[in-house]
Amino acid sequence: MKSCCVTDVGQKRMMNQDFVYASEEPVGNLPNLFVVADGMGGHRAGDFASRYTVEIIQKSIRANRERNPIKIIRMAIETANMKVLEKANSDENLAGMGTTVVVATVVENYIYVANVGDSRLYLIRDEIQQITRDHSLVEEMVRMGEINREQARNHPDKNIITRAVGVRSRVSIDFFDMKLEKDDNLENKVVEVTVSVKGQDVFAKKNAKKFEEAVDELYDVLKRQLVKVKEKEREC
Repeated sequence: MKSCCVTDVGQKRMMNQDFVYASEEPVGNLPNLFVVADGMGGHRAGDFASRYTVEIIQKSIRANRERNPIKIIRMAIETANMKVLEKANSDENLAGMGTTVVVATVVENYIYVANVGDSRLYLIRDEIQQITRDHSLVEEMVRMGEINREQARNHPDKNIITRAVGVRSRVSIDFFDMKLEKDDNLENKVVEVTVSVKGQDVFAKKNAKKFEEAVDELYDVLKRQLVKVKEKEREC
């Protein structure tokens, strides 16, 4: 297994409130660990919430003697939720903060995933498949048939999430698991990577000598796509 991480401040924020952690080596009783968090609640609060959540999740997993990956991840997110809420209640500068989170681990040939909020995890085979389910207002409207996918992309409330870590005393977590298949193309150095940015999804499948080169190339594609999206919004 090989991993690579890229985050960017984006087109609107002055501060990058995303925090990413990736370990291909064991963390506690998990054989590997991947975490993505996107903070909210103002500049300082959002940055703190995402970073602190990932730190607490790591610490909780390292200290947990449980063997079941879903139980390990559940307890870690619940612990992070409690700790973030305590911080928000004890420091007025952090009041109202919270964060999305996606946690994943690969155990043998299965991937186990947990998510809270609208950050996403995708699996790429012959097609792109979103594994997680968004906890957002517009996603609820889509599921209820009130709007379609195209309307959701440009909806004025598209950034409103219905679940987050550190907002309430109890956090509701979705879990997913999927059997992974061996990618024969890996021997031919075919690398597949994906990025999602607030409903505008950009994907790339590139032949690369190094995995990092594929990620860098995807990053460039992503930035160009964001410019096109902005130009389209101005035309509207």
